[in-house]
Amino acid sequence: MEGSAHTTAPSAQVQAAYSYCEAVTGTQARNFAYGIRLLPADKRQAMSALYAFSRRVDDIGDGTLPPDAKLARLEETRALLGRVRSGAVDEDDTDPVAVALAHAARRFPIPLGGLDELIDGVLMDVRGETYATWDDLKTYCRCVAGAIGRLSLGVFGTTAGAGPRAEHASAYADTLGLALQLTNILRDVREDAGNGRTYLPAEDLAKFGCDPADFRTGRLPASADFAGLVHHEVRRARALFAEGYRLLPLLDRRSGACVAAMAGIYRRLLDRIEREPDAVLRGRVSLPTHEKAYVAVRGLSGLDARTITRQSTRRRTR
Repeated sequence: MEGSAHTTAPSAQVQAAYSYCEAVTGTQARNFAYGIRLLPADKRQAMSALYAFSRRVDDIGDGTLPPDAKLARLEETRALLGRVRSGAVDEDDTDPVAVALAHAARRFPIPLGGLDELIDGVLMDVRGETYATWDDLKTYCRCVAGAIGRLSLGVFGTTAGAGPRAEHASAYADTLGLALQLTNILRDVREDAGNGRTYLPAEDLAKFGCDPADFRTGRLPASADFAGLVHHEVRRARALFAEGYRLLPLLDRRSGACVAAMAGIYRRLLDRIEREPDAVLRGRVSLPTHEKAYVAVRGLSGLDARTITRQSTRRRTR
């Protein structure tokens, strides 16, 4: 089923399943929703199906069930994904997310194995894994975010003019996912600490004298260089953004606008964190709605895509 072409208009049952997924996306996706509204209907529906399935996986990991129950639920979700992959889900299935995802996978060459990787990443959360080095954390980020970038590329596709560069598109999408996830990690430092999770690499924490136990209260000793830690991770995220933005010229206008809008929101969020590192210790940093809408408009006009591409090119040629 993966990768097969399918252009038939959705039946009423499938359309209802997509509508359910779009409702989930609209109420829970926050930043994601601002990007995908720039897509044509078929791609927007497919992205909503991907989001709704991913949201289900994330909600299991973030929920209140005991770890053993979470592990069982995640394996049940993996089995459902297997049914989607094998073509065992039809439009009369009672699970709207499965119905929409199965139809999307017939419409577009979506590499559904990326959702297996997402489940693997959430399993790491359930097991309470921590990360000694950036390479360790990068493995986690590739599962929970890089995989989403590659799944999305299956929906977007690349332009005919991409030529030989198209073979690099998957790697760029993966890297852009890492940039977004590292930005998320910085934004959620205090919230994650309150939930007993530490994502930042232990070697980085030690280098800047930071104990994640202090993140729960937001009060760090004078010896801790929290600003230095944040700026270190911001530089890493910026390098990932610069590499990942090389994807934009390989996409059609509306897909590029979608990516530019989503990435632009996170890039502006990263700017805010860089200007005021201590803000993440007080609570979640976010952009106001009007600023997200502005970024989306710039994405649709192509302004952010052109600006980002020029900036990335300059960085690579320095």
